[in-house]
Parts: sequence; C-alpha cells; structure tokens
Amino acid sequence: MFVSNESRSQAIGVSISDCPDMAVYGLSNEHLIDAMTEIARHMLASGSRLVYGGDLRQHGFSELLFEIVARHGLYTDGDEVKVGVANYLAWPVHIGMPFEKIEQTSTELKGTAELVCLGLDGQPMAMKQRKLLDGRSPSEEEWTSGLTAMRQFLVKKTKARIVLGGRTESYKGLMPGIAEEALLSLEAKQPLYVIGGFGGCARDIAESLSLAEQQLPTCHAWPGRDSFNGLSAETLNNGLSPNENSILATTPHIDQAIGLILRGLSRVA
Repeated sequence: MFVSNESRSQAIGVSISDCPDMAVYGLSNEHLIDAMTEIARHMLASGSRLVYGGDLRQHGFSELLFEIVARHGLYTDGDEVKVGVANYLAWPVHIGMPFEKIEQTSTELKGTAELVCLGLDGQPMAMKQRKLLDGRSPSEEEWTSGLTAMRQFLVKKTKARIVLGGRTESYKGLMPGIAEEALLSLEAKQPLYVIGGFGGCARDIAESLSLAEQQLPTCHAWPGRDSFNGLSAETLNNGLSPNENSILATTPHIDQAIGLILRGLSRVA
C-alpha cells in the first residue's frame, strides 16, 4: 500500500487494550497481540510515529511496542532521526510506581522510544522533577482527572487515532479509556479509525455509529456511550467511505484493516 510523503512522520495515536468478549468473535488475546504488532509494524514502516498512553506492566502493550520499535522504530524527519514511539504515563500511573523502575526503563529505551511522565494537569514533567516525588497510591479522583488530562494532551500530539478492543467494565477514569480517546479525537475533527471486529469498546463505538450490527444479545451501557449517538461514518474524517468504514469496523482480518487505514491516511494527506 502506497503512503504519500505528506503522511510520513505524522504522529498516530494508538488506543488498544484487552477486552473480555473476544471469544464471541472467535478470537483470543493472542489475536489482539498479533493485531497490535501488525498495526505498529506497518505504521512505523510507513514513517509514522506512534503515540501511546499506557503503563509499564510486564507483558503489557507498552512492552510490546518497545520490542517492535527496537526493530523498526527509527524514522527521519528531514535530516533529523527521531524515535518511533512515545509512551506517555498519566499521573496516577507513574505516581504509583517506584521512580527507579521509570528511570531504568527510560534509560533502556534511549535512542529507540521516548518515555514521558505527565503531571496531574496532563503536562510533561522532567525526569529530575519526577525523581523528587514520593511514590504513593493515587486516589480515585486522581485517576479520573489524571487520565482525562493525559488523553486531552495526547489528542494535541497526534494527527490521527486507531482504536481497537477495550474494556467496558472494571476500568479507571470517567468512562472506558478507548471511548474517551475516541470522543476527544472526534471533537478535534481528527481522523479516527475504528477496528471493531475484535469486540470490546471499539465494537460498541462501531455499533453506536451504525457501522456494525449489534453482535451481543445485551447492549453494553457504559458512561459516555450516548455521546456517540447521532454520529456517523462522515464524522470520522478519516478518508474512508461509509462502506469502507463499515468493513473496517467489522473485519476480524487485521491485514484488511491495516490496508484500509493506510488508504484512509493517504487520502487525508
């Protein structure tokens, strides 16, 4: 798939997390990992920079991204070589971690990926500033405000967003993370690509946008879902036709989904 020069070096936000209903679609967590791997690999190969708001849990998606970027992650912007992945840690994520782990990970990633801690207001803080803070368990209020602030910051750092999977229960924050990041992208009129064939919150969003038929017998009613009511494929601003968005929203084949995303990015550029 050809990607025009105008689409190279742009920052792509990736919203992906595990979801408990993948078995309904005949899929497992291994399929989600493969999907994340292929999305990251193709976006990096096209010259895009990946932006992710995650944590540093063992065997998590941040760790997977770091492994991928170590192999494929450098790109050039003019004469300048830049890292391919920026991982932002929201305030409630990093304040609950020992600084030594953050510092060690940042050092190990130097030259391939960027690790950035954000304050409660969503603004970046220097590592030497974070070092002065004692780690502690964040409050529920800090989880809500800190995650929203991070997501508001990330939408300003990206040119497009891809959403896939996502929990609709047992989450932290105002609403499911993928839903909030999708809404912020739509409000910013940023190209949004919804891969709903793996279930989860992304599937719910696709159904609310009338891009996919309801698959489960019971509709998930999570906070913020009604914000998608009345929206349609046209509001995604992603360069794809309604039919192409419907295919993207329902296909379980990640190669097909990636082809559509690259096509949309090329048209938008």
